[in-house]
Amino acid sequence: MSESGKHPSTGACVAFAPPPPFRVATYNVHKCRGLDRRVRPARIIEVLREINADIVALQEVFGADGSAHTLDQAREIAHALGYELCFGENRRLNGSGYGNAILSRFPLLRAQNYDLSWRWCERRGCLRADIALGGGFLLHVFNVHLGTSYVERRHQARRLVSAEILSNAELNGARIVLGDFNEWTRGSASKLLAIHLQSADIRSHLRRPRTYPGILPVIHLDHIYYDSCLRLEKLELHRSHTALIASDHLPLVANFGWESA
Repeated sequence: MSESGKHPSTGACVAFAPPPPFRVATYNVHKCRGLDRRVRPARIIEVLREINADIVALQEVFGADGSAHTLDQAREIAHALGYELCFGENRRLNGSGYGNAILSRFPLLRAQNYDLSWRWCERRGCLRADIALGGGFLLHVFNVHLGTSYVERRHQARRLVSAEILSNAELNGARIVLGDFNEWTRGSASKLLAIHLQSADIRSHLRRPRTYPGILPVIHLDHIYYDSCLRLEKLELHRSHTALIASDHLPLVANFGWESA
């Protein structure tokens, strides 16, 4: 039986001496462009300080390729807050890499970016980070940004739960999938992920089951799914003054503990 949190033959999560609880957040930062149309990574940094999460999944963020003339919002944010960083480029935009990023206070052991693009639609991806929580426990974090078309998301959901990504036999830790699903009704992605993972149902934790747009939420785009060995202790939508201005999305934040085996 593996000490990393999942039984190697059954895939069931187990734990003899679970690590301490941790806090995760998913945040579409919209290129760090706020409602005032100004690009201000400093405001995103302030919001993340307010949240104080151990692991953060960012969508719609710029990351550099080493050139001095390209934006590197992801590294600027990670450096200011003392996080380790991995970046998954989905496409080039204005000369810079553009996609998803994962920030972690825990050691990042490995990162891999999966292409979820479908036909002629905008390039999309899923960034996986393998994170060492200590005590031999491993957490697989999948940061996703799905498409705006129903047919596109159906294709992406099938690929997401495939043997290459979420159902990969090499995974031996607990899994968390979070990000901007662009799905405001119970569609293909929600249904497929609910078969494999638990859903952080905002209807049970928030007064209103909506997350977007931040200033006046009318639909639910941001989601978190997790393995059954994890216990969702708290779910909140962070609505500080800075967060309402910094991006068109608000951060969705979850506190997790561990189920006893």
